[in-house]
Amino acid sequence: MFTGIIEAVGHIMALSPVQNGYQVKVAVNGLDMQDVRLGDSIAVNGTCLTVTQFDAQSFQADVSSETVKRTKFSSLSIGSKVNLEKACTPNTRLGGHIVSGHVDGVANLKQIQDNGNATEYWLEAPADLAKYIAVKGSITVDGISLTVNEVSGNRFRLTIIPHTAEQTTIVKWQVGDKVNIEVDVIARYLERLMNYQTPQQQDQNMMNLLAKSGFIK
Repeated sequence: MFTGIIEAVGHIMALSPVQNGYQVKVAVNGLDMQDVRLGDSIAVNGTCLTVTQFDAQSFQADVSSETVKRTKFSSLSIGSKVNLEKACTPNTRLGGHIVSGHVDGVANLKQIQDNGNATEYWLEAPADLAKYIAVKGSITVDGISLTVNEVSGNRFRLTIIPHTAEQTTIVKWQVGDKVNIEVDVIARYLERLMNYQTPQQQDQNMMNLLAKSGFIK
């Protein structure tokens, strides 16, 4: 689990295709690796990866085909800047929100506009994820815990202060960029809870539908 508070901005040192996935090496650029162990999780642009090798300056991880499909990993190259966060511990301050590191999809950056001491960013989410994005709700964008300030269809607006931009890859964002997004996990659990039906309930609903349609009496 993560909080969406970025600890360092690293960069891709190596990216090697392996079957349908990748093996990646990431320079940590100041991320404290003293407490890291093999098998630990580190979020790279919001994608939870398992450490397979590491030293004080870098770590390696495997990227599965599922991760490639769900994220913008395939668009990264050597030198690409990436947001880094180690998995949180029981005494970690929850400065952001509950983040699983399981990216739901990729959004497109559509508009950037200065607004006094902040900058407004409009992003377009995949249509099937729009229902999980709410005004004043939390969303994870490239691993960063952010607040949604406006929603219009499947587009949403973020208001970013200079400190957040400068401490993350946001400072490099440009119109047309793709970013990883993870919706609030609470929204997904609520949807599952509200829509879940037992097999018996499903059978009864089908019988009711058939009866309503005149197929059975």
